[in-house]
Amino acid sequence: METTKKTKTLTGLVSSKSGDKSLRVTIDYKVKHPKYNKYIRRRKKLAVHDEANLCGVGDTVEIAESRPYSKTKSWRVVQVTQKAIQA
Repeated sequence: METTKKTKTLTGLVSSKSGDKSLRVTIDYKVKHPKYNKYIRRRKKLAVHDEANLCGVGDTVEIAESRPYSKTKSWRVVQVTQKAIQA
């Protein structure tokens, strides 16, 4: 019986392009407060590997968990969902 490992994928916004093949992606999500039952906005910034250098600041991307590329970078770009509008 074969089991396939399902990788964790998230969708976020590219907040900065820090170097060659490197991005910072911001993931926004909401959590419910345990006492007050109110939703609180939370934000996580992840270092992401972009092998093809396709992404720019403002793009919406889908990222997946992968092997560590550096000390902080352990996510990679799967696809660019929406390109940013360049003015």
